[in-house]
Amino acid sequence: MSKIYETTVTAPVNIAVIKYWGKRDSALILPTNSSLSVTLSQDHLSTRTTIRASAEFAEDRLWLNGVEEDIAASKRLVNSITTARRLREAVEQKQRDDGAKDVVPLSKWAIHVCSENNFPTAAGLASSASGYSALVSALGTLFELPQSASELSRVARVGSGSACRSMFGGFVAWRAGVAADGNDSFADQVADYKYWPELQALILIVSDKKKTVSSTSGMQTTVETSELFAERVRSVVPKRMQAMEKAIASRDFGAFAEITMRDSNQFHAVCLDTYPPIAYMNDVSRSIAGIVHAFNTMRGRAAAAYTYDAGPNAVIYALSADMRDLVELFTYCFPRDAAVPAEDFYADPFGVLGPSGCNGSVPASPSVAELANTAGQFPPGSVRRIIHTEVGDGPRVLHASLSLLNDAGMPKRAKE
Repeated sequence: MSKIYETTVTAPVNIAVIKYWGKRDSALILPTNSSLSVTLSQDHLSTRTTIRASAEFAEDRLWLNGVEEDIAASKRLVNSITTARRLREAVEQKQRDDGAKDVVPLSKWAIHVCSENNFPTAAGLASSASGYSALVSALGTLFELPQSASELSRVARVGSGSACRSMFGGFVAWRAGVAADGNDSFADQVADYKYWPELQALILIVSDKKKTVSSTSGMQTTVETSELFAERVRSVVPKRMQAMEKAIASRDFGAFAEITMRDSNQFHAVCLDTYPPIAYMNDVSRSIAGIVHAFNTMRGRAAAAYTYDAGPNAVIYALSADMRDLVELFTYCFPRDAAVPAEDFYADPFGVLGPSGCNGSVPASPSVAELANTAGQFPPGSVRRIIHTEVGDGPRVLHASLSLLNDAGMPKRAKE
């Protein structure tokens, strides 16, 4: 039996605490400012991708969550694959130059790509970062590319800007760079995922509906029309990047929380300063932010931090010691829809609620219960799902038995 050239990897989701918004070059996806994110655990949120190369394949093919997609329809996807093939060509040429006789021409063979998310599409979470990171990580492994993760992050960047940050675990910076060719615009790791094990996150899914203004369209309009944006890029973000890296280095959650919330607030203020204005948050989003501030006031310190990307869903960062109170608070204030099973609404992977599970009862702590009573209960289903996760590692290479392709190189779980 001939050798099968195939690799399966998983890659994580990342959530920015210093936001990326705006491009100085749309074709190369070069950002107007640097950004910084937290990589989340792949045990809860990840994309798995299998890529096989074969001389017998007639053309490149792609399946996303079991549905075949047209690769040629996505210029960014084509760019990522083409760039990886170009790097593989260099590897093959070096092998020939070194006298190798049986160089495998993987760069010339067609590929089959099969990709699946371990979180439902209905969760309302963008999967482009984990998706392109998984694609590039798999290509890098399959093609035996010598480039470092930072160097490969440039390949992921041309697919999806934020994907470059998912090439690492832990805390990751995307350096904006200044070069016209984008050679100095890449991701690097600020701290490993084990560096701050107490840091966790709650993701409150408020809506799974498609945005009325896409991120690509919105950020371009912002660049062209917002005066506040220009000031943010020029003076605010550089200072915040330094302050955030310092907060992470010292594990200073108070500083981390304030910078995170201020940057989220300013990002959405910039969106509102865009002309015409862009409003990604809704009433439930704003209520969640208000509850976080009330919780911090009650605690007498910054015990939780919210951040919102270009949409209404909230990500709440907090230390593990505060998570039970936060989970009880949010599950009380935002009760699940009766049609949604409790384990689907909040799975409790860390066992913070104990044997009783998620029943939406009044929080056990008197002070948290008082806050919950003041905030009141929103209509069931206002928050569709709560995902509890932690800081996680970067892309993982999986065993061949976990391939998404069958012996013929076709998806094991294809949909008609």
